Amino acid sequence: MIVNPAVIALVGGSAAGGALLLVAAAHGVAVLRGWDLGSGSQRQLELERRTYLVSTLLGFTLAFELLSLFLFVFTADALAPQFTGAMCAAGSLQASPYGYPVLLLKLLDAVLAGLWLILDHADKQGYDYPLIRVKYAALLLLAPPALVEAGLQAAYFAGLRPEVITSCCGSLFGEGGRGLGADLASLPPALAGGGLAAVLLLALGSALVFLRTGRGALATGLLSAAALPVALAAVVGVISPYVYELPTHHCPFCLLQREYHHLGYPLYAALLLGSVAGAGVALLAPFRATPSLAEAVPALQRRLARLALAGLGVFGALSAFVVLASGLRM
Repeated sequence: MIVNPAVIALVGGSAAGGALLLVAAAHGVAVLRGWDLGSGSQRQLELERRTYLVSTLLGFTLAFELLSLFLFVFTADALAPQFTGAMCAAGSLQASPYGYPVLLLKLLDAVLAGLWLILDHADKQGYDYPLIRVKYAALLLLAPPALVEAGLQAAYFAGLRPEVITSCCGSLFGEGGRGLGADLASLPPALAGGGLAAVLLLALGSALVFLRTGRGALATGLLSAAALPVALAAVVGVISPYVYELPTHHCPFCLLQREYHHLGYPLYAALLLGSVAGAGVALLAPFRATPSLAEAVPALQRRLARLALAGLGVFGALSAFVVLASGLRM
C-alpha cells in the first residue's frame, strides 16, 4: 500500500463518513417508521432532537463526499510517477482493477450527495419538516453506493504496488485501443462537439426560460443532468486534443496537470456544479405545492437555475476558449 497524507485523508474520511451514513440510515428507518410531528410523545421528541444532529453531521459528510471526488483524482495523478508506464491519473487508476470503478462511484456519489443536500436545505426552510420522510428515504438509496465506494477505495489503495507496470493514457484513450476511453476518443469531433453544443444551449436556454416564466423545471433538470455525460464524452472526444494541440492525445486527466494550467479542475467543477444545480430545479418541482414551502421552494429553484447557468456557462465558455485559442485545427 502506498501511504501519503492524501491517501490517509481519503481512506479515513470515507471510513468515518461510511460509519456516519450507517448511523444516519438507522435513524432514517426510525423516522420513516415513527415520525409524527403532531405527537408530543417522548419518542417523537427524541427523533426531533436526533434529527438536528444527524442532519448537521450529514451535511459535513456529504460535503466531503463532493470534495473527495477531486481529491481522489488529484491523489491518483500525484501517484503516477511511482508506476512504470503511468503519465497521469489514467495510469494510476489502471494500476488496480478497483481504480476506475472507484472513480465512477465517486462521481455518482458526488451527484447524489449534491442532490440530497439540496433536499435537506429545502426541508429546513419549512416549519414542519415537510420533506423529512423524503430525504431520509433518499438517504437509504444514497448510503449503499457510498459504502461500496469506501470499501473499493480502501482496496484500491491497499492493492497499489510500485513495481506494477501499468498503461499510459495514450493507450487507454487512443483511437486504436480498447474500452470505453478508446471508444470516446474515436468519436468524430463534429459529433462530439456538436452534441455538446446542442445539449449546453438547450440546458442554458431552458434555465433562462425557467427564470423568466417559472416553467420548464423538468426540462431544465433533465437537460442539465444530460450535460454531464455528454460533456465528459466531449472532453475526451474533442476538447482535450485542442488543449494539447495534438490530435491523438485524448486524455481527460492530463488537463489536471501543471503544464496545462490545471485547467481540468475549474472545467470539471463548473460542469458538476451546473449539472447538479440544474437537476435540483427538477428535484424540487413536486414540492412547490407544499404549504410550508410555497415561497421557499420557488426561490430556491431560481437560485439553483442561476447556479446551473453559471456552472454550465463557465464550462461552455472555457471549452470554446481552448478550441478557439488552440493552434490545432481538425
